[in-house]
Amino acid sequence: MELRQLEYFQMASRLKNITRAAERLNVSQPNITVAIKKLEAELGIQLFDRSQKQLSLTPEGSIFLNRIELALRNIQDAVIEVNDYKQLQKGTIKIGIPSMIGAYLFPKIFSSFQHLYPHLDIYLYEEGSMTIREQLERDELDFGIVILSDASANLQLLPMTRNQIVACVPSQHPLAKKNSLTIHDLANTDMIMLKEGSFLRYMVLNKLKMANITPNIVLESNQIETIKGLVSSNVGISFLLDFIVKGTPGIKPLSFAEPIYVDLGLAWKKERYISKAAQSFIDFCKNTLNTNQ
Repeated sequence: MELRQLEYFQMASRLKNITRAAERLNVSQPNITVAIKKLEAELGIQLFDRSQKQLSLTPEGSIFLNRIELALRNIQDAVIEVNDYKQLQKGTIKIGIPSMIGAYLFPKIFSSFQHLYPHLDIYLYEEGSMTIREQLERDELDFGIVILSDASANLQLLPMTRNQIVACVPSQHPLAKKNSLTIHDLANTDMIMLKEGSFLRYMVLNKLKMANITPNIVLESNQIETIKGLVSSNVGISFLLDFIVKGTPGIKPLSFAEPIYVDLGLAWKKERYISKAAQSFIDFCKNTLNTNQ
């Protein structure tokens, strides 16, 4: 049994697709297929149910995955800990960022940190806040900039800023005459929403559901500038954080009569080993927050 076989099996299990696992691991599809078949032959069990269109684990495969994920995580932490003796001569940090945060909040943090630690490699992954929290739980990321509401007890949190969700209304829309909105004002309006995995989307849709309003979603996108352009062109109403839409031509941001606030912050998994590179990023964020207060 080889470490490579276990890593291939783990990625295929997570993505439920051999081709996408091969792309993520930067190897050929036959390599993963052969490795998994050898692993199954050595174990004497079938790890995957291949009768369905989507790859799925057998009961034995699920048990095996739970065991090897812990083992692989321990091996990964051991390698990171050994590399710490290089005293930050090099290192890698993987950070998940929601698209709107990546475009408007994170660049200043990133550029300042990179100036202090130019030898560290930082990889950014744009996903929705809910998706990022799931990836942190699966040890696929070192950090995530997330909306802190309902965060798992397994995550360590560093609050960074509080913002308000506003309705982004086209300047020529009838609702633009209002000073604030109620959730019922949104009935029968065309909406442009962030895609699945966004906590903002979840919060707004939940408010609509509680008010028995069926949303009329005409478009979905995670590209913030695209959403702002669509709103200013009177395609529909969208929902973003206040600091993102402030001062945008053609858009009137309206608060809700009952304001909806979200807290943003840095999150990382509690029991995971924190490398010196990762600790340097935590310390930098804390110092930046203290300086700005």
